[in-house]
Amino acid sequence: MNIEQMLAVLDPEIVGRLKTAVEIGKWPNGVALTQEQRQTCMQAVYAWEMKNLPESERSGYIDRGTKEEDEHCDSHVEEEFKPIRFV
Repeated sequence: MNIEQMLAVLDPEIVGRLKTAVEIGKWPNGVALTQEQRQTCMQAVYAWEMKNLPESERSGYIDRGTKEEDEHCDSHVEEEFKPIRFV
């Protein structure tokens, strides 16, 4: 079975089960995933998500916001540096 055939068989329910198996490290029947099974499941989930979901809904998505290049998260806050004093 090639990747296209595998992706054609997957649906959101199956992908959800694969994600859960990867997260908890075992199949729904309680049998532990091998390292190879875990990697294969992750690859299948990522491939399916790339093909079927918008970027913001995919596993591992990080919202980078709308900052301009060189703008920093704390660029608008001007606090005086105060060292911590240990007594």
